[in-house]
Amino acid sequence: MKRALIFAVLMAVQGPLFAQDAAPAKPKAEIAYYPFDPDIVTNYVTPSTEELGYVRVSMQLMLSDKKYIEVIEHHEPLLLDIIVDILSKETADKHKSLTGREEIRLKILSELKDAMRRETGQDVIRDVLYSKYLYHGPV
Repeated sequence: MKRALIFAVLMAVQGPLFAQDAAPAKPKAEIAYYPFDPDIVTNYVTPSTEELGYVRVSMQLMLSDKKYIEVIEHHEPLLLDIIVDILSKETADKHKSLTGREEIRLKILSELKDAMRRETGQDVIRDVLYSKYLYHGPV
């Protein structure tokens, strides 16, 4: 009787284990990073003094999968245009403050994701990362 009970328990535990092995493993997407090279440099105008300032940004895109690197390379001119457009329209105060830079980053991320969805129909870009953010404006 004891042996039959132990055998029944072992069979109940082994069933789900074998079922997991039989299921095909879903391949994991391998995250990739795409750096823009050279750095992105653009001017911005301060509204109060109408003097030029500039920003120099090193930026990388975090991609959902490394298979999208060729897609990003193909669309790089469009992506750079969006980034430069956003950076050039922001105020000196936003470029100078950490919260302003984060707002700019989120705006760039949103615009790039929308553009890639329109162009490819897929979520290609996962995040935008700064590795350098320099600004110079009127004193």
